Amino acid sequence: MVRLSPLWASAPDFALPVTQGGDWGGLITRKIALVYGAKHSKAWHTNMPTGRAPTVYEPTLYIRHLLTPYTAAEKAGLAHSQWFRIQGSGYSAEHSTQPQTLGYSLADSPVGLLAWIYEKLVNWTDAYPWDDDEVLTWISIYLFSRSGPTASIRIYYEVFNSDMAVLGEKPLIPYGVSYFPKELISVPRLWTRTNGNAVFESEHSSGGHFAAHEKPQELVDDLRKMFGKGGPAFGVVPGKTGYR
Repeated sequence: MVRLSPLWASAPDFALPVTQGGDWGGLITRKIALVYGAKHSKAWHTNMPTGRAPTVYEPTLYIRHLLTPYTAAEKAGLAHSQWFRIQGSGYSAEHSTQPQTLGYSLADSPVGLLAWIYEKLVNWTDAYPWDDDEVLTWISIYLFSRSGPTASIRIYYEVFNSDMAVLGEKPLIPYGVSYFPKELISVPRLWTRTNGNAVFESEHSSGGHFAAHEKPQELVDDLRKMFGKGGPAFGVVPGKTGYR
């Protein structure tokens, strides 16, 4: 993004009208919305809800938060998030501090790479029935890509050592969020509204971290509801409604 920023700023006709992402894609879409909101980007959507408890500096949300009990789904989301922080995030410490060391090992051992990724495919999904072809396709993307598996690791180091990880500022353009119960980080609904101008929310009964793979139709349906006719972000890009 650092390399592309000057190009975007100097190209008045260039635009990423709306963006969608989960995991790192969610962080990147949020950054695009924050830096290029209104001019180059008009709305964003994520399936990895983040946020914090409202404070007194957000009086309306703060009062609603005090008076609104957490739902069963929200309590389960907080419990799952705590499990991930305590028992499931050890990989992140290695990625963000010594990525090259791990990268050599994963590039050298296909079995090691398989174990490293398959663990996450299983633990981060909602009982998704992975078949061998799917798993091998995922592993092959990392192993046979020109940049190798290290490229996917270094993003942790780069982000943790830059301002990309700063979540304090709020994008002003509309955003939507889809909730899947086995997402790694899932915060209560009112928390996500501290993250920006939330205009769309959708809660699902199943699905996990890889929603685009596990629940592609549900994710597409959410985007259609958000940006389609009658949706809260319909017509957000002038002259580009998606309809002839």
